[in-house]
Amino acid sequence: MSNKLFDVEKFAAVARRAVAEGIVLLKNDDNALPLKKGAKIALFGRSQFNYYKSGTGSGGMVNTAYVVGVREALESDDRFSLNAKLKDTYDEWIKDHPYELGEGWAAEPWFQEEMPISADFAKEISEESDVAIVLIGRTAGEDQDNSNKQGSYLLTDDEREILKNVTAAFKQTVVLLNVGNIIDMKWVEEYNPSAVAYIWQGGQEGGNGALDVLSGDVNPTGRLTDTIARDITDYPSDANFGGEKCNIQQEDIYVGYRYFETFAKEKVLYPFGFGLSYTTFSIEAKKFEGEDDKGYFTVTVTNTGKRKGQQVVQVYVSKPQGVLGNPVRELIAFGKTKELEPGESQDLQFTFTSYQLSSFDDSGVTGHKNAYVLQEGEYTFYVGDNVRCEEIAGVYSAAETRVAKQLSEVLAPVVDFERMKPVPQEDGTFKVSYEPVPKATIDGDDIRKNNMPQELTGNKSGLKLLDVFDNKCTMEEFISQLSNEELFCIVRGEGMSSPKVTPGCGGAFGGVTDSLLEKGIPVACCTDGPSGIRMDCGKKAFAMPNGACLASGWNLELSEELYNWEGLEVRKNKVDVLLGPGMNIHRHPLNGRNFEYFSEDPYVTGKNAIAQLKGMHKYGVTGTIKHFALNTQETGRHTVEHVASARAIREIYLKGFEMAVKEGGAHAVMTTYGSVNGYYTSSSYDLVTRILREEWGFDGIVMTDWWAKGGKSYHGDNSNMAAIVRAQNDLYMVTGNAELNTNKDNLEEAIKTGDITREELQRCAANICKFIMNKPVFARYIDRDNEIDKKLAEEADDEELAFDKMVLCDVDETGVATINPADINTGRNSTTMFTVSFKERGDYKLKMTVRANATSELAQIPLSIFRDKLLVKMITLTGEDSDWQTIEVPFDACAMTFFMKFYFAQDGMEIKDIKFELVKSREEEFRLMFARMGEE
Repeated sequence: MSNKLFDVEKFAAVARRAVAEGIVLLKNDDNALPLKKGAKIALFGRSQFNYYKSGTGSGGMVNTAYVVGVREALESDDRFSLNAKLKDTYDEWIKDHPYELGEGWAAEPWFQEEMPISADFAKEISEESDVAIVLIGRTAGEDQDNSNKQGSYLLTDDEREILKNVTAAFKQTVVLLNVGNIIDMKWVEEYNPSAVAYIWQGGQEGGNGALDVLSGDVNPTGRLTDTIARDITDYPSDANFGGEKCNIQQEDIYVGYRYFETFAKEKVLYPFGFGLSYTTFSIEAKKFEGEDDKGYFTVTVTNTGKRKGQQVVQVYVSKPQGVLGNPVRELIAFGKTKELEPGESQDLQFTFTSYQLSSFDDSGVTGHKNAYVLQEGEYTFYVGDNVRCEEIAGVYSAAETRVAKQLSEVLAPVVDFERMKPVPQEDGTFKVSYEPVPKATIDGDDIRKNNMPQELTGNKSGLKLLDVFDNKCTMEEFISQLSNEELFCIVRGEGMSSPKVTPGCGGAFGGVTDSLLEKGIPVACCTDGPSGIRMDCGKKAFAMPNGACLASGWNLELSEELYNWEGLEVRKNKVDVLLGPGMNIHRHPLNGRNFEYFSEDPYVTGKNAIAQLKGMHKYGVTGTIKHFALNTQETGRHTVEHVASARAIREIYLKGFEMAVKEGGAHAVMTTYGSVNGYYTSSSYDLVTRILREEWGFDGIVMTDWWAKGGKSYHGDNSNMAAIVRAQNDLYMVTGNAELNTNKDNLEEAIKTGDITREELQRCAANICKFIMNKPVFARYIDRDNEIDKKLAEEADDEELAFDKMVLCDVDETGVATINPADINTGRNSTTMFTVSFKERGDYKLKMTVRANATSELAQIPLSIFRDKLLVKMITLTGEDSDWQTIEVPFDACAMTFFMKFYFAQDGMEIKDIKFELVKSREEEFRLMFARMGEE
C-alpha cells in the first residue's frame, strides 16, 4: 500500500467510481445488461479509437498520462472477448482514416468519420458474436456551440446506417453515448436497440467506469440532470437561443423540466431525474414535520430486487400558483443511499427551508416587490426517482402570504418584453400565457456613486504583507502605502503561461511587478479548469470526468472525495486557484460548454459546486465558480446580451452561485464575457457588488474571463478597466505585462478624469491581498504552515522536476535573448525545456551556431525543436558536419509566452551560441486582436 500523500492510483479509483455512478441507463430490454460472463462482443463505432475524455477548449485541455476508452477497458477484462474479425477490419480502416483534429482554436470537428457497416457485414459478424455494442461519440466546447445538424445534435447518415444494420442483425444491441451533453434521441424508437446508456465524457478513467457498469460490477445509478425532449424545437428557449446580438428569455423561470412538467409533458422522451437500474427499489415517505421556517421528513428506501445497488431519492415541491405563477414541480432536495444488498433498507433524512419554497416577486403583485415570498396555499412534497414521482411525503399549508427575504431591485431589464406565465385550465393542466416584464426603475451605477468607499490612509511606510498576517499592521494601513501605479498593476493579472508561476498555467496575479514583490506580495497562480489542471507546457495532470457526468451520479460525497484528490494535485502543482467549477445552467441542449456545467436545474448545480469546493478546500486551494452569470451559449459570447427578468435571474441563474457562496465557502468568482440587462457582467455593480458581496456576504476575489470587455452592452471595450474596477471586479485577466500595460487599459487616464477613484482601486487591491494571504502561495513564501507543500515536493519524480528546471529565455527591450549553451543537455535521449517570454509580440527566429563533434563521419545527430506540443523543425547533422554552421528556425506569430523543447535523440552536437531574436514587431496587431475577440 502506497504511503504517498498524492497517490494517483487512489485518485484514479475514485474517478473510476464517479464515472460508473454517473452513467445513465435509459433502456435495458430483456436484461441485455449487464453483459454475461464469457460474452463475445462485436464493438462497432469510431469512438473506440478516439474516446472523448472531455469537451474542447479551456475546459478540456488537460495533458494526461493515459486515457482508457471503452475498447481498452473491454480488452483488459478476461471475462469478455472482442470479435477479432470486426476488430481487425476497424484496425485496417483506421489507417486510411486518421483522426481529424481541425486547425486552430475551436476548430475540432464535433464528430469523426464512421466506417460504413453494410447489412451483410453486420450479419456476418453477428454469427460470431453474442452482443453488439455501438459507440457513438461527440465533442463540443468553448467558442462553438453544438448545432441542430448531423454530426452534432443529430446522428449522421453513417451512424443511422450502422444502427439500422446492426440492430437488424443482432438479437441484442447496446448503444453507448460518449458525449458531453444530451443529443437527439428519436432514433431509439426507430431502431429499438436493446439497451441505451449515456456514458458521457469520463476523463482518463472513462472506459474503466463504463466497463464496471457493462459488467455489472457497479449497478447503474446515474439519473438525468436534463430533460430529453422529442425535438429540439420543443425546448422553450429554442426560439431565443443562438443570437449574436441579443437573446431574450421569454420562457422566464420555465427552464427545462419546469417548463415541460407544467406545460408539455407529452413532448418528453425521458424526464428529468430518470435512469434505470439492474435492481428495483421501493421508496416510502415516513415522518413529516413542517414549521414556519423549516421542514423535515424521512424516506425509507428498500432494495426489492436481486442485485445490490444504490438508489437516488429526489424530493420535489409543488407550490401554489397564487398571483405569481409557479412550475408544477421544483427540486428541493436529493440523496443517495449506500450500496444496499437485496432486502436491505436505509432511511434518508431531508430538510428544507421556507427560503427554498419561496418565489421572487419582481413586480410587487403580491404586495412585496423585490422580495422572496411564500404565497398563501398548500405546498405538496413528492419523493421518488424522477420528476414524475407520485409518492407524497407531506403537505405544508401557508395560511397567508409572507415575506421570506426582502431584497432590493437589482439587475432588472431595461427593455420591454413579455415572459411566460401559466394559466390554470379546468382539467388541471396549464396553458402558456405571457405578461409584461417589470423594467428597471433605477440604475446600479447611480447607487454606486452614492456608496463610494472611503480612502484607506496610514502614516506608515515599508510595510510588508507579512506584517498584516502577523497583526503588526492592518490591511488598510498596508494598502494605503501603495502608489497609484502599484494599484494599477495589482489589478492586472498576467498570462497566459506567465514565467512567474507554474509553467503553462493560465494566469498570474498579485506581486506581478518588482515593487509589489518588494512589499511582500507573492505571485499567485490560477489555471483551467473544470476537467482537470491545464498546463500548456505539456506537464501531465489527471483528466477528470466532466461536469455533466459527475452531476448525473447524484453522489455529493463521492464528488467531494474526488475533489479532495483534485485539490491535492492543484496544490502539488503550486496552483492556488482552479478555474472551475463551471456552474452555468443548461438552458438549451446546444450550448457548447454544457459538458463543463451540471444541469438545467439550479439546485443540482449549486450542490455539485459546493461538493467540489469543499473537496478542494481541504488542502487550502479553491475553485473559481464561473461564469457569473447567464453564460448560456458560446455563439457571440463576447458581445451578446442576455435579457431576462429579475425573477428568472434570481431563481434560475443566480441560485446555484448563491448556494456555492453561502454553503460552499466560495471565495473566487469569474464573470462572463457577455452582458446582462444593459451591462457587461465584468462591469455590473449590481451583480458583483450589490448581489454577490452585499446580499450574499461574499468575501473573496472576482476576476474577469480572459481578455473580457468592460462597459455597457453593445459598447464593450477590453481597455475599459475603469468600468471593471468600479464594479469591484478585482482582477482583469489577462495582460502580457502589468507594468508595461500591454493592453493599454484606461486606468491612468480614468483616475485623472475622476472616472475611477483611488479608493476603488484600493478596495480591489485589499481583496486581492487578503485572498493571497490565505492561500498556499503565501505559506510557501513565508515558509510557514507549508508541510504539505514540502511533502508533495519530496514525492515529485524526475519528469515533474524537469518542468521546475526550465531555462528562462526572456527577450529584453532590444528584442534579443541569449541562451547559455551550457544550460542545454545535448546527451543522447536528453530534453531541455525553455520558457520563452517577451515584451513585444511579433515574429521571432531562433538562431544557433552548431557543429558535429562525433567520432564517426557516418554518425547522424538529430535535434527536434518543439513549440509547445508541436514539432517546429528537425535538424540533423552528420559526422561530416564538423565545421561551425548557422541554423535559423522561424517562430512566427508569438503572441504570448510559450514553451520550447529541444530533444536530442543522439549525442554529438556541439552548440557555440544560441539566440532568440525579434524579426518583426506585431504588437499593435495582437493588441487589437485580443481587444476585438468575438467581433466580426
